[in-house]
Amino acid sequence: MAETWNKREREKKKQQIKMQKEARRLERKEKSKESKSLDSMLAYLDENGNLSNTPPDPLKKEKIKLEDIEISPRKMEDRAKDTNLHKGTVDSYNESKGFGFIRDRATQMDIFFHVKALTEPVKVKNKVSFELEKTPKGLSAVNVKLLR
Repeated sequence: MAETWNKREREKKKQQIKMQKEARRLERKEKSKESKSLDSMLAYLDENGNLSNTPPDPLKKEKIKLEDIEISPRKMEDRAKDTNLHKGTVDSYNESKGFGFIRDRATQMDIFFHVKALTEPVKVKNKVSFELEKTPKGLSAVNVKLLR
């Protein structure tokens, strides 16, 4: 039985692909034989954060205290200790129940306040200043004053 033209062409293509793969394999093998020293593979960071081939100058090394390194953002309670007076707007207020929430301008958090914490009457969307106090249920606003 005689081979058809398509069959011969497919066999030729298979042989070409096989030869190309073998050539690439030999090329990779030759490249891996070229030994690379460890120094040629290392990269360094300079003081600006850019990659360089030269190691940094040890005289320019800056000492950092372990206590100064912060891995995560500070807790809200710790932030509240930094600044006592906060500003925000009354987000919601229920006069009949005697509580509401203030949206802190800096952190965009809703902070609970009770009617007992008010120094003067407030309404929704009023701008107020307040202090934060830690309670068993979380942070709440005290000494809420209307800003004019």
